[in-house]
Amino acid sequence: MRAVPLTSEDPDPQNLVRGTFSDDYRTYTVRAAGPVAPDSFQVLTGPGNDDVVLVVSGLNSGDLKATWGRFWNGLKPHAKIWVEEQAFRIFYRRAVRFCNG
Repeated sequence: MRAVPLTSEDPDPQNLVRGTFSDDYRTYTVRAAGPVAPDSFQVLTGPGNDDVVLVVSGLNSGDLKATWGRFWNGLKPHAKIWVEEQAFRIFYRRAVRFCNG
């Protein structure tokens, strides 16, 4: 997997970056797949956010699927859970929710 790096000239034209979180070694960026009701998000790290850590899809259907980047697939289960929890907190912190009635 490979993400489209964010450039300094046009860092996020659609405002897709939801936020960041960090561990003791690196900073992770959570980026939505689209500006309106995205069905997935990516967790990126590395210089220029070019290393895909995780892609979570199925947000709209509720059929969630986590796809891990090549290096990141080998993380221990507790580390994967930590990354997923942090990513969901960041992603939904800025989500706009609508309700009928």
